[in-house]
Amino acid sequence: MMAYLRAVWTCRFFWLSLVRMDLRTRYRGSFLGMGWSLLNPIVMTTILCTVVTTLFNEDPWHYAPFLFAGLTFWNYVLGVTQQGCHCFRLGESYIRQFPAPMAIYPLRTVLGCATHFCLALTLVVVVVGSTRGVSFVPLLGLFPALLLLLIMGWSVAVLLGLLNVRFRDTAHMTDIVLQVLFYATPVLYPPQMLGRSRLGMMLQINPIMPFLRMLREPILNAELPPLTVYLAGLAIVAAFAGAAATALRYQERRLIFNL
Repeated sequence: MMAYLRAVWTCRFFWLSLVRMDLRTRYRGSFLGMGWSLLNPIVMTTILCTVVTTLFNEDPWHYAPFLFAGLTFWNYVLGVTQQGCHCFRLGESYIRQFPAPMAIYPLRTVLGCATHFCLALTLVVVVVGSTRGVSFVPLLGLFPALLLLLIMGWSVAVLLGLLNVRFRDTAHMTDIVLQVLFYATPVLYPPQMLGRSRLGMMLQINPIMPFLRMLREPILNAELPPLTVYLAGLAIVAAFAGAAATALRYQERRLIFNL
């Protein structure tokens, strides 16, 4: 495994250039540039905050940062899963010509999504800081959370990319699963609303919950989540990373024949 990671690191100039090329291609000729990645969560936060605060008499100054942080996180989840399905097909021309570790193509996808995510998350911190104030020490807890999210996204992109190469319906099935998962994750609503109901109990087994708490609590509540939250996130990442490494080990040499 370490030898494989060293091979990935050796190709760092190649996959970093792919990430830069993707970003330049996506925003070439646009007026706002990477600002477009911020526009979606800002607009959705404004619309949903207006509706929810009107219908349920919520405090907009409390709910808007909560929603903005959740939507920023969810956009990263969407990007990693939806684009991850196509990561190997997107890199097919390079795969056929350049003998590099296949893991660099999911990494290319995840780093692009992570760039937009970090930009949006910085705006979340600025917004919360201007309305509530933030504490510096709890914000340090974001760094292990971001590292875990990067490894988790890389692992998910590897698994979905390999699956989509063999089964072309993977991307469509993923969209359906994401729709269900969106409402099963407290992006729009506080988890306390569900209490001890069955849906509330389902949140305890939702694999996305630890990562959402690791991001929200240092920013919104100015406190670090319990150590158990980080341990749960680490265990989930270890499981997905192990599955991704195993799948890549057995499918890497056969991948070119299925593209």
